[in-house]
Amino acid sequence: MSRTVIRGGLVITASDEIHADVLIEDGRIAALAASGTPAAEAWTADRVVDATGKYVVPGGVDVHTHMELPFGGTFASDTFETGTRAAAWGGTTTIVDFAVQSVGRSLREGLDTWHAKAEGNCAIDYGFHMIVSDVDAETLKEMDLLVEEGVTSFKQFMAYPGVFYSDDGQILRAMQRSAENGGLIMMHAENGIAIDVLVEQALARGETDPRYHGEVRKALLEAEATHRAIRLAQVAGAPLYVVHVSAAEAVAELARARDDGLNVFGETCPQYLFLSTDNLAEPGFEGAKYVCSTPLRPREHQARLWQGLRTNDLQVVSTDHCPFCFVGQKELGRGDFSKIPNGLPGVENRMDLLHQAVVDGHIGRRRWIEIACATPARMFGLYPKKGTIAPGADADVVVYDPHAEQVISAGTHHMNVDYSAYEGRRVTGRVETVLSRGEPVITEREYTGRAGHGVYTPRSTCQYLH
Repeated sequence: MSRTVIRGGLVITASDEIHADVLIEDGRIAALAASGTPAAEAWTADRVVDATGKYVVPGGVDVHTHMELPFGGTFASDTFETGTRAAAWGGTTTIVDFAVQSVGRSLREGLDTWHAKAEGNCAIDYGFHMIVSDVDAETLKEMDLLVEEGVTSFKQFMAYPGVFYSDDGQILRAMQRSAENGGLIMMHAENGIAIDVLVEQALARGETDPRYHGEVRKALLEAEATHRAIRLAQVAGAPLYVVHVSAAEAVAELARARDDGLNVFGETCPQYLFLSTDNLAEPGFEGAKYVCSTPLRPREHQARLWQGLRTNDLQVVSTDHCPFCFVGQKELGRGDFSKIPNGLPGVENRMDLLHQAVVDGHIGRRRWIEIACATPARMFGLYPKKGTIAPGADADVVVYDPHAEQVISAGTHHMNVDYSAYEGRRVTGRVETVLSRGEPVITEREYTGRAGHGVYTPRSTCQYLH
């Protein structure tokens, strides 16, 4: 039996802060005891980690990543190997990625394809959601089977006609099925049909620069789609999780639904909290680095997102990590913003940026852990195995130095992409040591993990319903 003790740190979970030592046995949390007490002092271990003056927090749970995603004629630049290694460097110990159903193909075929990409390659544990692109009788039957085997969430798109798009009838059918089988529908809420008209009109006017990507994907069309998704879910009697909420108007729709007692949930991402249309408008073609959908919004939307995170109208911060290199990939859209691959890198930066939000007074320490670890684990059926530090939980633990300063830069990050969306940003707080199921993946700022340590993790149904 291997034993590790983490001594002298401030253990922070979503519910508690306690100066405690943590005992780990065979990959799980065995016990916590107040530091310096006879109980804690009596523990012996093969490995002792000194966390004096540091935080001891659960490993981050990022429930929205796209490793190796095919998009716009290219592929996301992080593999499961590079992406999960970068995640570990940033204090994230579990990702839930998206397997993709191709139109005309089965869910099973898509899921098998993603299992093959990930198996034996991940530095940290992983699960899958299923992107549903083709709702028919067979797909609906397969949804039941997937829920039974631990793929308990299904993503649909109101955007991207001709690629991932589902119409309202297809969405309603999938929601009705999830109401029966316990699955959770995740929605990309933008009116893609209307957006395509605005894209066509902008290009016809010669408006081709990256900043127009944000102008055509209007906040009102995010709000409209969010409202429509909520009402369809209400008709189906199903819970709903809206991904990458970026607009104040969309937050208002979620808040109204939640005030009405509906099981409606919202996720936002660091890019919407820290970046804005100012970035999309950077001179030359630099704005292409910031093209993602939903798009970055004018800076004034940020206050409403932070408020939503404080009031729990937004429950989760994920990254929507979907990196494309500037050279050779983002450049596909020179002269036509609609051809810029949508997505930006962030899996390594989320925990640090959210700690900066604690430093800046936007959220408290426990809320940091709640939105980055505990709630995503509960929302997607991983709690309390993941997302907390408690006896019986997986020993996914981060020793975090809240005082260390760092400058975020492509020159030092570990994501397989040639730029950083946060280049030059100074933040306070840094990961020092990361354990995944008790095994050191990052040891005092050195990578000690390995591809293949991370295992596939089946999930139960949503544990966050009220």
